[in-house]
Amino acid sequence: MKRYIFDKRNGIHIIDLQKSLVMLQKALEFLYETACSGKTILFVGTKKQAQEAIKEVASACNQPYVTYRWLGGTLTNITTIRRSVQRMRKLDDMEKNDIFAKMHKKEVSGLKHELEKLRRNLTGIASMADLPGALFVVDITREAIAVAEANRLGIPVVAIVDTCCDPDPINYPVPGNDDALRAIKLVATIVGETIGKANQEYAKVAVEIAKKREAEAAARAARGESALPEAGQKPGRGAHRSGPRKPGTRRPGGPDRRGTGKTGAAKKKVDEPAVAPAAEGKKDAATEAPKVEVKQEPKAEIKE
Repeated sequence: MKRYIFDKRNGIHIIDLQKSLVMLQKALEFLYETACSGKTILFVGTKKQAQEAIKEVASACNQPYVTYRWLGGTLTNITTIRRSVQRMRKLDDMEKNDIFAKMHKKEVSGLKHELEKLRRNLTGIASMADLPGALFVVDITREAIAVAEANRLGIPVVAIVDTCCDPDPINYPVPGNDDALRAIKLVATIVGETIGKANQEYAKVAVEIAKKREAEAAARAARGESALPEAGQKPGRGAHRSGPRKPGTRRPGGPDRRGTGKTGAAKKKVDEPAVAPAAEGKKDAATEAPKVEVKQEPKAEIKE
């Protein structure tokens, strides 16, 4: 953090606000692009000073948040987290439908205690179905596990980094005091406003994309109706052909049997008479004429 410190007075390090402003602008640009692409930004701030500010800002821009306790594996073992969310929703439904009233008191007490614990830890991330596109963290020393999981999965991290922290694991550090309520609220509010604008931009783009998809689907449906088989034609293999298969042609992928075996011989016999009928007639006439002209003498009888 030495490169972000302006001076040291009475044992207190003073942060260079000009460098903080530059780093904050870079972080806001990145968050804006991430939100415009439709990805979510996970807000993480479990320390007492940051809980209310993080929850308020994240709820305002419809983003997931963690303000009570970071559960190990929230990112690296998201499947188990989703199961816990399903369990929480199931218990919520049981409570709403008065199923607890039909159960024993001891069992109901245990289920209610479980439900409260799940609500504390999972309410903020219940709508997070996939991995977030980025993390916004307050106090990276306290949230070291969250930062480590994000680095392991290659998820960019934007964080308020104090003078007592190491900014190397952070992709977009914002030098600032992560213990002061006003400083946390100021940076979080600016981040929330940027994400809100990006969400509006993404909503417009999403509407245009939806319209294009509907138009393409309608065009495909129209082409599909014109390509339907005619009445009386059985659907299935060969229904797409424009006409009957010509004789002598083979089916795609089938062996060529023309001129081979019994089929070829029969075809040859059938085709031979139609080749040259005139020539054949001449040949018969030439062979029959000498038979008429030749006269055979009767054999003499021998008398004893």
